[in-house]
Amino acid sequence: SSGINAEYGVVKNARYDEDYNEMVTVRDIEFYSLCEHHLIPFYGKIHIGYIPTGQVLGLSKLARIAEMFTRRLQNQERITKQIANAMIDAIKPSGVGVVVEATHMCMCMRGVQKSGAVTMTSTMMGTFLDDPRTRNEFLQFCRNR
Repeated sequence: SSGINAEYGVVKNARYDEDYNEMVTVRDIEFYSLCEHHLIPFYGKIHIGYIPTGQVLGLSKLARIAEMFTRRLQNQERITKQIANAMIDAIKPSGVGVVVEATHMCMCMRGVQKSGAVTMTSTMMGTFLDDPRTRNEFLQFCRNR
């Protein structure tokens, strides 16, 4: 629950002026969180992409933003949206895409007991939402292993 009081200050000193306007993607950011409904862990990987408009963010800060929202009682849908909103607030890119892949122990241990199920959520904003080519490029980056 260390993320509960964290603020966007994690990116304060990691914004850099840069004349770069192509996609930046960090994928496979590991996370662990607790389901707010069942108080049981869920975990997985987060992929974040953005298109800068004059400022880039230190790459490790994308992982810090993800961690800021996963280190608390949460649900996957909210994490996905919060990360995208934080990126918009931090550096005002022309677009942001976030994909979260997670295994929920509540599905593995209780109820239906389906251990192979993976839940996918995505949030697209700006050019990632408006331009299908940008969205497809980001989703392709997320798939390439």
